[in-house]
Amino acid sequence: MSGTKFGMDTGSESFETHVPPGLAGERLDRALAALHPAGLSRSRLKALIEEGRVRVAGATITEPSRKVKAGDPLAVDVPPARAAHQEAQDIALAVAFEDPHLIVIDKPAGLVVHPAPGNAGGTLVNALLAHCRGSLSGIGGVERPGIVHRLDKDTSGLMVAAKTDRAHRHLAAQFARHDVERLYAAVVRGVPRPAEGDVEGAIGRDPKNRKKMAVVRAGGKAARTHYRTLERFSDRAALVECRLATGRTHQIRVHLSALGCPLVGDATYGRRPRTPADALDAAMAAFPRQALDAFVLGFEHPETGEKLRFERAYAADLEALRAKLAAEAKHLGMRR
Repeated sequence: MSGTKFGMDTGSESFETHVPPGLAGERLDRALAALHPAGLSRSRLKALIEEGRVRVAGATITEPSRKVKAGDPLAVDVPPARAAHQEAQDIALAVAFEDPHLIVIDKPAGLVVHPAPGNAGGTLVNALLAHCRGSLSGIGGVERPGIVHRLDKDTSGLMVAAKTDRAHRHLAAQFARHDVERLYAAVVRGVPRPAEGDVEGAIGRDPKNRKKMAVVRAGGKAARTHYRTLERFSDRAALVECRLATGRTHQIRVHLSALGCPLVGDATYGRRPRTPADALDAAMAAFPRQALDAFVLGFEHPETGEKLRFERAYAADLEALRAKLAAEAKHLGMRR
């Protein structure tokens, strides 16, 4: 990083570079995301552009969509992280690991990760602010302090949050490089064919329903999910382990649905409920959430470089569903 300062805040840092030929014609925010060494997200850089903290060839640019040219000199002013202003709320957390730099928690199903329209409070962020006494990275902004990655509201599992800006940048870079180990247990309708393999397909907004994601032919982001079938329940359900090679919105849910095996309980990407034919069907129909659980999380500690890996048993409700389906499948087999 250059030592040159042109920022508006004491303690701000300036990054300077030039646009290489390979990024000519690219949007300014995307070019900066590719070039910035600190791992700042595109959304964070977009906000800095709109705040007037980016210069192109000496001129302040406030349009993130501005196209850049090969050789353009770029300068970015990165101000000190602002303190988060969300309300701290005393919400119980299951902590798997904690030190001065980061915290790993086991998020229960039903807990929203960060405040958003319709969920102004009662989120993981509110709980973390209380637990960490405000000591969270500010890079995520006021709404998402400390948040490096997310799990859907109704997905349970292990998550890491950053307490310092340095830890946040380091962890964000690992996620961007897909260097983080993430394993999920999923109970699906149907049985995958073949039993193990990769689902590859770019994910973007569903052209028929903008509130959903879908495997798209154009305009999406490359995505790959490795899956393997661990257990079959008759020919109507299976326990599947999924390993993320990328991390797109709703990736596992979309890919398993595209495979013809949607998650049990997934109202968005699953099949329409039908009248249960037997107890096995009834068990799937009664499961109140998408049957997805992030049970392994591994990454490099941002300060020590130590490889950290956390693994726990499946979430209790998902394990109960697995056991119920196994029992009912065995009963059906005996009857036949």
